[in-house]
Amino acid sequence: MAAHRKLRARSLSGNTARTAATLALAGAATATAFDGTGHAEPQLTTAQVKTQVDRLYREAETATEKYNGAREKASAAQRRLNSLRDETARRQDRLNTARGALGASAAAQYREGAIAPSWQLALSSSPDRYLDDAAFAERAGHHQAQQVTRVRAQLREIERLRGAARVEAKSVRSRQAELKRQKDAVTTKLKQARQLLTRLTPPERAKATTATPAVPVRAAGGGRSAPAPATSGKASTGRTTARVPAPTSRASAAVAYAYRKLGSPYVWGATGPNAFDCSGLIQAAYRSAGISLPRTTYAQINAGRRVSRSQLQPGDLVFFYSGVSHVGIYVGNGRMIHAPNPSAPVRVAPIDQMPFAGATRVA
Repeated sequence: MAAHRKLRARSLSGNTARTAATLALAGAATATAFDGTGHAEPQLTTAQVKTQVDRLYREAETATEKYNGAREKASAAQRRLNSLRDETARRQDRLNTARGALGASAAAQYREGAIAPSWQLALSSSPDRYLDDAAFAERAGHHQAQQVTRVRAQLREIERLRGAARVEAKSVRSRQAELKRQKDAVTTKLKQARQLLTRLTPPERAKATTATPAVPVRAAGGGRSAPAPATSGKASTGRTTARVPAPTSRASAAVAYAYRKLGSPYVWGATGPNAFDCSGLIQAAYRSAGISLPRTTYAQINAGRRVSRSQLQPGDLVFFYSGVSHVGIYVGNGRMIHAPNPSAPVRVAPIDQMPFAGATRVA
C-alpha cells in the first residue's frame, strides 16, 4: 500500500501576492465608493471661494433688508394691537361705571316701590312739592333712557374694538412668522459663508474677504491723482486724502457721523451706536443730523430726490445691485462709507466696487 504524503500549503509567490493585494485594495475601494465614504469635497481655489462667499453675503444682505422691513411692520402691528387693547380697556372702565350708575338707579326705584302717580298726588301732604318732584322724575327718566342708549353704544364700540384687535393679532402673528423666515434665511447664508471661509488658510481667507482696490482719488491741494489705500480687513480711515465738504450742514453732520464710525463691526439688523448693517448705518448717520429715514434700502432710495451719478455730492445715499439691497453714504472723490458684510467693518470704499443702482439726496 503506497504511502500517502500530506500536501503542504503552498506559499504565494511575490507576483501572486502582489496581484491578490491589488485585488483586495480594489475591492475595498469599490466598497468604499458604494458606501459613499470615499468622496472628498472638491478643492476650491481662493478665487472660487471669494466668488461664492460674495454671493452668499449679497443674498444674506437681501434677506437682511427683508428682515428689517418685516421687523418694522411687525412692530407697527404690535403697536396698533396694544393701542386697540388699551382703548378697549378704557372704554370697558367707562362702561362699567355707566352700568353701575344704572344699577344704583334701578335699585332705588325698587326700594321706593312702584306707586301710581295719581295716588302719590292724592296722598301727598304737599301737592305743589309733589308736582315739582314729578317733573324731576320725568326728566330723570329721560336722562336714564339716554344713559341706557349710551351704554348700548359703548357695548357696540367695545365689540368693534375687540374685532379689530383680533384682526391685528392675526397680522402680528403673520408678521412674526415672516420675521422668522427672513432671520433663518440670513443665518443660513452667513453660516454657509463661514463654512466656506474655514476651508482656507488665514492668508487665503484674508485675500478672499479683501475688497476690490480703491479707485484713484485726488490728493489735497489739487495735485496729481493718487491711488487710495486698498480697503482690506482694516477700515480705511479716509485721512490720507482731503475730505470733500458737504453742501449742507445736515449732510455734513451725517458724513461726519459716518467717519466717526469707521471700524465699527457689521452686525445684521443693527442700527448702532456700536454696530451696523448697511441701511442701519445710513439711518443712524442722518438721525444724528436730525433727519428721520426709513429703515430699509428699498424705502431709503425713495426718501429723497433722485440724483444722477454725475451729480453726486457728499451726503448723498448711493445704492447698489439690481435689487437695491446695499447702500452707502457718498463722501466725495468717487468714494463712500458703508457697512459691507460680516467679514469687514464700516469702511471707506470706491463706489465702483459694486453695480451702481441709483442715488438719493435727502439733505
